[in-house]
Amino acid sequence: MTGDAAKTIVLTGVSRGLGQAMLEGFIAGGHRLFGCATDEGAIAQLQKTYGDPHHFAVVDLADDGQVQRWSGQVLQEIQAPDILINNAGVINEPAPVWEISALEFDRVIDVNLKGVANVLRHFVPAMIESQGGVIINVSSTWGRSTSPEVAPYCASKWAIEGLTRSLSQELPKHLAAVALNPGVINTDMLQTCFGSSAKNYTTPKAWARSAIPFILNLSSQDNGKAVTVPA
Repeated sequence: MTGDAAKTIVLTGVSRGLGQAMLEGFIAGGHRLFGCATDEGAIAQLQKTYGDPHHFAVVDLADDGQVQRWSGQVLQEIQAPDILINNAGVINEPAPVWEISALEFDRVIDVNLKGVANVLRHFVPAMIESQGGVIINVSSTWGRSTSPEVAPYCASKWAIEGLTRSLSQELPKHLAAVALNPGVINTDMLQTCFGSSAKNYTTPKAWARSAIPFILNLSSQDNGKAVTVPA
């Protein structure tokens, strides 16, 4: 895979933040997108805006059955993605861990960790059969460090780092699994934690200008790496 050739990309969490910025950048660069999110209105608008050959679906990644159905629809259109990006994620409302409800803790783990496992379960076999592709599991600065009041999120992203490294040891040659730290970006999630000071950080669109070429140039030689988008 080279950074210049058009790619087929499966991307989760396309309705906002980094996912939306990546979607726009990839499509502008001539790449084909299959994306999902839970926001029905946003998905309908994306399909109306971009249309064929791009496809967008409403999927709750925490529901393995929904992911299985979505993957079946995607893999009827393509043999396998060239790049699979597990980007979708949620964060808890900041609070000490003992004050976070079981429901809220579960949702963070269900989306950020189990949702990634669901996507891998239904797309990786096709990538193995096609003998190529790069799997990018989006981690976080908080997947390599910690802060108070975001324990569920930190736990989920530290788990993504471990899951990705283990996955990289299971893949055949010509494939790669990479844990990607995007850096600190002014997204809705950052605003949840940082409040108004989030505006001091780069916007998703500005971030995407560095992130997209970086992602497109990842290859099987990067298998098992924990990488960070250049600032």
